[in-house]
Amino acid sequence: MGALSGTASTEIDAPIDAVWAVVADVESAPDWQRGINAMRAIERDAGGRATLADSVTDLKVKLFAARLAFCYEMPARLSWVQRRGDLAALTGSWELEALGPSRTRATYALHADPGTLLARFVKGALEERLRATLVDGRPGELAARVRRDEPGGPSTPSTPP
Repeated sequence: MGALSGTASTEIDAPIDAVWAVVADVESAPDWQRGINAMRAIERDAGGRATLADSVTDLKVKLFAARLAFCYEMPARLSWVQRRGDLAALTGSWELEALGPSRTRATYALHADPGTLLARFVKGALEERLRATLVDGRPGELAARVRRDEPGGPSTPSTPP
């Protein structure tokens, strides 16, 4: 395995602001993104958003720690870069595009360089499973979380007529 890189997209039946609210809440990532075990803010901006956070991700080979710096470009882009951590390099982003008043395209991108030592262990089927979880599955997880958080979504109790 060299670098694990890729993008994946989906269209979500929700306004861009609703999707942005989920994406921009980086500290909730462990609640809805498989493999992310922890995300703890170290620094925040004036709006209270995490700009620097410590994360722990389970890559099935071992747990990986990273200190991530986040950049918010409301409501269309969230990006991050590893400042220090167990991987040689890590960058990622969410790109959101309004497709109308109640539909949004969400594209997830990730570039993870495991470094020379780990690259020898992550090959074949394991590499495919990691890509499926860490790249390909992310847009579907986001769509499920947005649906759950929308008024009338599965976690919102409905009031009888």
